[in-house]
Amino acid sequence: MSASTPRRILLTVALIFGLLVLGGLFALRWLDAQVEAISSPDLALVTSTLVLDRNGRLLRPFSVADGRWRLPVALADLDPTYLAMLLMWEDRRFYAHRGVDPLALLRAGGQLLTHARIVSGGSTITMQLARLLDGEGTRDPGGKLRQILRALALERHADKAGILGAYLTLAPYGSNLEGVRAASLAWFGKEPRRLSAAEAALLVALPQAPEARRPDRDPKAARRARDRVLDRALATGVIDAATAEAARAVPIPGQRRPFPMLAPHLAQRVRRARPGADEIRLTIDAGLQGRLEHLAVERARTLGQDLSIALLVADHGSGEILASVGSAGLFDDRRDGFIDMTLALRSPGSTLKPLIYGLAFEAGIAHPESLIEDRPTGFGGYVPANFDHGFQGTVSVRRALQVSLNVPAVKLLEAVGPARLIARLRRAGATPVLPDASPPGLAIGLGGVGITLRDLVQVYAAIARGGVPVALTEVMGVRSGRPLVLAARVLDERAAWTVANVLAGAPPPTNAAPGSLAFKTGTSYGYRDAWALGFDGRHVAGVWVGRPDGAPVPGMAGIETAAPMLVDLFARLGQGTPLPPAPPGVLMAGNAELPPPLRRVEARTAPEAGPNAPQIAYPPDGARISLGLREGSGGEVALKIRNGTPPFVWFANGAPIARQPFSTTVRWAPTGPGFVTFSVIDGRGGAARASVFLE
Repeated sequence: MSASTPRRILLTVALIFGLLVLGGLFALRWLDAQVEAISSPDLALVTSTLVLDRNGRLLRPFSVADGRWRLPVALADLDPTYLAMLLMWEDRRFYAHRGVDPLALLRAGGQLLTHARIVSGGSTITMQLARLLDGEGTRDPGGKLRQILRALALERHADKAGILGAYLTLAPYGSNLEGVRAASLAWFGKEPRRLSAAEAALLVALPQAPEARRPDRDPKAARRARDRVLDRALATGVIDAATAEAARAVPIPGQRRPFPMLAPHLAQRVRRARPGADEIRLTIDAGLQGRLEHLAVERARTLGQDLSIALLVADHGSGEILASVGSAGLFDDRRDGFIDMTLALRSPGSTLKPLIYGLAFEAGIAHPESLIEDRPTGFGGYVPANFDHGFQGTVSVRRALQVSLNVPAVKLLEAVGPARLIARLRRAGATPVLPDASPPGLAIGLGGVGITLRDLVQVYAAIARGGVPVALTEVMGVRSGRPLVLAARVLDERAAWTVANVLAGAPPPTNAAPGSLAFKTGTSYGYRDAWALGFDGRHVAGVWVGRPDGAPVPGMAGIETAAPMLVDLFARLGQGTPLPPAPPGVLMAGNAELPPPLRRVEARTAPEAGPNAPQIAYPPDGARISLGLREGSGGEVALKIRNGTPPFVWFANGAPIARQPFSTTVRWAPTGPGFVTFSVIDGRGGAARASVFLE
């Protein structure tokens, strides 16, 4: 061999090495150019809208547009053992590599050559995320190369926490489940904050073959996959032997659990109002909501197949709604459970009486110890009767409200004026609906008006607050409903306290102690609605029972059906808060110590119907009369009576305006536009009324 031979060999080796280095450099530059050409990956994933309670607890998630459950997840909210198992199983060097792990690829390739089959994959978590984002297969070399390039681009533009979080949001878990949070809720019924070793291992194993290992389809395959994860976790020191042994003994969940669905009607409503929101936090307390939904279902089961129940609870200090139960079961078709009965217009029965009495107290027309007659009485052809069709004669105003007598309530409503009652309801934030948009009449005092449970709770909240209205709200930090002018009281403070004091002394339901709650019941005409509204020093609540289709339920009454449920509702709130003490200026006296005008609310007997009964000839009931009041020009309205026996006494909204010994005509000048109820009483006690709108 010549001396030049080794030199030629060295030159050849050097040339080959140089070509390899040069080729490697070109390959790296080409790879870098390919990675650079890939646009910045978007990790702002579309996830399920979450409706949370006031403390951040999940009330109800909503699926994404294609029906998949993809719940957002934060790494800080995941069980540490689960994360350790995941990285141990999927990508041990996740925090060290730049998207591709060469050692893992070499290991996977060597196992493929040795065993002639895939023993373990070489894909990193970043590569798996790239595949999930692209939705492409990686069985062919081209697909694998695209996955590698995409993974390198991901690592260049995103940090490790963002990559891991996106993977844990998109990883498949079978059926329409994506992400570890959706999987944990579906298979274990819990958030993934605290997982047992068995639960963590199953969640690690599922994404590799989500359909083949679905616990509800093939529990044996799921168990084998889970146990392999446990074996490796034991071998690598993630868990100890005792933990692994206990985890292997845990059975595989046999069926998928439903996602949380608390306050379903309210959650659906607020989500529709905020279609682009990722997360909505309500004022609802999830624990209380769950207890009251259970109460509604439990009671409905004993009441009958067609009856539904609605419950609403609020903190009357802040107006925040703490629980809203729209029905006795969202999916109960027999009860029309899909209808949110907290917002349904219904007849309130006697539940408006406390406001009527409050107006009478405020106006100085009556006192709780005033005497009033409960006898057959007519009001312009309207002759109310009590629930039991009997009459109690002379009673105190306190007792009249506590046992819900009808004639005294209508008598006081005539004195204060139906239009004023409607105005005060609106001040409270309610939206009463009159039949056929007619002007308010005396029948509204006994339920002749449409109103919702939510509105009634808002009215009672104002009474509980000493007459100051409050806007109920269900979204944290957001006021809802019509703006309220807080300076415009619903009732004078003393009148509101007096009403609460009277209601607290009402005969309690059989399951309550006397004086523990200020409450009022109601039953609408025809036994269609049973109500109970009440409050203590902190909370206000309402109960409705009935058929959503409005069909009668013979024998259903508020005191027997709704009131016991109201008491149980307050028991589920915890220890009650006492009602506040009397404000300054409240007149505390017996009947004998009252000023003479307050000792008795004057009564009148029912007129005999006949051709000589008084009638208002003008204006006709329901008329709109233009007097130029909106332009400030003013004017007078002529009031005319037909038939009847003089003298005639005229009233406008319950206040006397004229007394005519013989004349059948009187003129009256209003102070401004609006509804006015005119009434007239003749010398024999006959009466007539007409409600008009002056403009």
